[in-house]
Amino acid sequence: PRQQSNVTAYGVFTVAIITLEAFPGMWINAFIVCVLCIAWVKKKTLNSNEKILLLLGCSRFWYLCIAWIYKFLSFIYPNYLYVQTILQLAVLFQAFFNQCNLWFSACLCGFYCIKIANFRNRFFIYLKVKIDRMVPWLLLGSQILAMAVGIVAYDVADKPHCNSNSTRQGNFGTAHIKMDKHFFPSFFIAGFEYAASFMVVIFAAIFLLFSLWRHKRTMQTNSMKDLSMDAHIRAMKSIFSFLVVYSINFVCLVLNMVYVTKKANRLTFLILVFQYIFPGLHSLILVFSNPKLEKALLKILP
Repeated sequence: PRQQSNVTAYGVFTVAIITLEAFPGMWINAFIVCVLCIAWVKKKTLNSNEKILLLLGCSRFWYLCIAWIYKFLSFIYPNYLYVQTILQLAVLFQAFFNQCNLWFSACLCGFYCIKIANFRNRFFIYLKVKIDRMVPWLLLGSQILAMAVGIVAYDVADKPHCNSNSTRQGNFGTAHIKMDKHFFPSFFIAGFEYAASFMVVIFAAIFLLFSLWRHKRTMQTNSMKDLSMDAHIRAMKSIFSFLVVYSINFVCLVLNMVYVTKKANRLTFLILVFQYIFPGLHSLILVFSNPKLEKALLKILP
């Protein structure tokens, strides 16, 4: 009984920590969605940057909401997850919105890079001209890739190898899966998409940094000032701050895949902490890097 009470107290503590991280994240993403929707109603249109931010805010809000509900049930009412359909749907939507979060973020970084960076390459100029038309297709492709991972996660949760007893209290609500040849393709697909979206962010940061360096050298040579320097610096701050946060999140995602088959409670707890911080922290960075969102936030805070 003493051990059981300790486990229960530990589960309640974990849920409390996750709640303190998830609810501010849901609030800041809901704020982004509301501001952009109001602007959409007033202007009857949204630019490409706002379209990406709108879908990114929606995906992060629902990811945090569903992930929090899943963890809450896992720790407080684990019996509800013994129903196979509930577990499958929770895993499906959580994986889908998590992948949407990663791909929309990568699209945003790529959009900043193409719009702001200056290169004389013909292909880059073509992308700069066509990027606004490409954004809806990129967002649609991101959702298709995310749905593919969600379907794979649904299939994994449906396998008999999944241990339903893993939802008991004290196991961090993780469906411990026996790693074998049946599940290797699932982990490979998810890992490939993690790495692909991460590489988009890295290349966007490198190209934008190189463009900033060339632009600054040209300005020093010609002894003139250019307003695009401010745009470069603002975008670099946003992308590099995102790169740091994204790198931590990427490591946590990989560790989560590695330790999903093991009972590494302390490490799993740290992984959960960083994963729940990421959607809210990066959205807060995006708010303060966007003049419209920053002005609206500072207006409602008092």
